[in-house]
Amino acid sequence: MTTRPGNTMSTKELRTALQGLEIFAAITEEQLDWLVSVSEPRVLADGEVLFRDGDEATCFHVLVSGGLVVTKVVDGREEVLTRHSTEEEDAAAEEHDGKPRAAHRFTGELPLLTDGSYVATASASGPATTVVAYPKPVFFEMLTRCHGVAAVLIPVLAWRIKSSEVQARKRATVEALGTLAAGLAHELNNPAAAVARAAQELVPALDRLTATAYAWGAAATEAERGALERLAGELDRLPPPETTDPLAQADAEEEISDWAQDAGAARAGLLGSGASDLGLELPWLRERLVDIGAGALPAALDHLAALLEARSLAAELRAAGPRISQLVAATRDYANLDRAPEQRFAVTDGLENTLVVLRSKLSGITVVRAYDPDLPELTGYPGELNQVWTNLVDNAAEAMEGAGTLTLRCYAEGVCMVVEITDTGRGIPEDVLPRIFEPFYTTKDVGKGTGLGLHLSYRIVTQRHHGSLTARSRPGETRMLVRLPLAA
Repeated sequence: MTTRPGNTMSTKELRTALQGLEIFAAITEEQLDWLVSVSEPRVLADGEVLFRDGDEATCFHVLVSGGLVVTKVVDGREEVLTRHSTEEEDAAAEEHDGKPRAAHRFTGELPLLTDGSYVATASASGPATTVVAYPKPVFFEMLTRCHGVAAVLIPVLAWRIKSSEVQARKRATVEALGTLAAGLAHELNNPAAAVARAAQELVPALDRLTATAYAWGAAATEAERGALERLAGELDRLPPPETTDPLAQADAEEEISDWAQDAGAARAGLLGSGASDLGLELPWLRERLVDIGAGALPAALDHLAALLEARSLAAELRAAGPRISQLVAATRDYANLDRAPEQRFAVTDGLENTLVVLRSKLSGITVVRAYDPDLPELTGYPGELNQVWTNLVDNAAEAMEGAGTLTLRCYAEGVCMVVEITDTGRGIPEDVLPRIFEPFYTTKDVGKGTGLGLHLSYRIVTQRHHGSLTARSRPGETRMLVRLPLAA
């Protein structure tokens, strides 16, 4: 038996302790002798860490006395995943929680079996916690030597994987709602702010429009009023301005403002900004005001400035309203509210709604859509697939670090619909690629991921929709391919 600092157990005490554990209850005396000889007991002080999340998995640990608390940091928050205890009252309290009783007494088997790292942090809970460590080679030899150990371990292992997936699904739902809320708040901010600003400025703008209308009516002749009415009519028929050079627009604004000020207008700057926003230039404006005399021109320009201001505010309100309605509709469709779980749907709708929700994360990234026309509908669970699209697009955005090209392709191939999500990010290393869909496997920093996002996406595609999810990657190009059976 190997001893370590702090070990206070004799060989006889260790033998007795191991005999009392359910995981070793079915082994023979010869097997127990071997087990005692390879055991590495360790006594932990209260709060002392046994292993940390992200560390290479080196040992299988069996709890002999005291307790262990297993925690994981997710998005900056520490969550308690489970507690292991040898106290009789704890075991009795958890007897009916669906957890195999032996699960309270050992930990670390999953990362050893998957050749990975520890997926959480285990610390001693209470004084004089004693654990027995079995290094990785010893653990695998234990499974071949002691068949009774495997009989106890396998049901616990199955329960832990299932429990982790249930927790991950709940966490994924919460994260999806959080992403949805954050994206919606970000996207609603601009149109909502536009509505608030326009509503606040509309009343004084209407007051100015009324005052300038009176002044203009008093100063103008009938012919002059006709000239301004014709100009206003032309403004109604103007097409939306094309994207212009900001410097050229600023020059036009300054030129119109200076001319209006020289003509005696009281709000020359307002006229310049309103006219340049419509793409107007001074020669065009002067040509349409040529029939207005110098005496009435200041009143005409002030009234025109007030008219452009009121129309600009009304245009902002007209643009913001549909934008808000579009966001609400996209949110409803993304969350799959008020719909049957299984339904016929267009896969491109889910992709577009996902892009709306993740728009803030895609700023600086060029999005290319390559959807084949006349795509057939699918039958399935669009709400669950939206979680897949969100996960894949979010991973792609993170890999590109705010700059690159995201390409979404959608086409029919035989009896399947194929969705390709391609990014120009750093790529996935060749040795990592075969493992990305494994549960608990992650290349993200500790605390940044659970290692279940792609696994759950894989389950949704393969088990819920009977499709396939594969990945191809090289530096500068990572392509995720989702194949879904077409609706009958």
